[in-house]
Amino acid sequence: MSTFVLVHGAWHGGWCWDRVAPRLREAGHDVHAPTLTGLSERAHLLSPLVGLETHVEDVVRLIDVLGLTDVVLVGHSYAGQIVTAAADRCPQAVARRVYLDAFVGTDGEAARDLLPETVEHHWAQSAAEQGFGWLVPVRNLSVLGVTEQADVDWLRPRLTPHPWKTYTDPLRLTGAVDDVPAVFVECVSWMRVFAGQADRARGRGWPVHELETGHEAMVTAPEELAGVLLECAGRELTRSGETGV
Repeated sequence: MSTFVLVHGAWHGGWCWDRVAPRLREAGHDVHAPTLTGLSERAHLLSPLVGLETHVEDVVRLIDVLGLTDVVLVGHSYAGQIVTAAADRCPQAVARRVYLDAFVGTDGEAARDLLPETVEHHWAQSAAEQGFGWLVPVRNLSVLGVTEQADVDWLRPRLTPHPWKTYTDPLRLTGAVDDVPAVFVECVSWMRVFAGQADRARGRGWPVHELETGHEAMVTAPEELAGVLLECAGRELTRSGETGV
């Protein structure tokens, strides 16, 4: 059996996987869903110093301290940057990477570099005008494809502002991550901010799955997402390269 480490994106916490994690556990897998420093129930640790390196350390230390192996490392949205960096640092512990509507960065690239220009401008402006220059306020959930009021009511009280530094810090990679197989999952029923990242994944020969849901798939389509993740865990991928589907 595999060990899933589910890493949330901007504004969220580990709780956002609560509808997916039980399905993975029922299939016999171990699941960890950490909350990143400075967010959600750890918002009291937020400061202008919290950056990409902080969050990468959150995940790397989880893997190291718990001695996790055969890890399926899943990153949603912003956390694609974390998955890439963490897998680069502990490639022997990570069996495969899964990018859920997430950034597919390379060495030297920051998350802001990977956003569509109009979205990047909006985020930077929001941080400058509403976030004291270092925070990105929570976005309207309807923009992310969350339309059911029950889902909105569950999400909204738990979301917290996100440190902009995590989007401006560049990835620093050794290249070891290239030996860890990867899969991309694109959520296609919203404005598709990550369509370019899905194309980048295809260009690298990664399998790419499409989910008919909005960006918050772990909330709006947990059963379908769990099915894809279980398939990813069972997929026979080599460490020397993958074949696209």
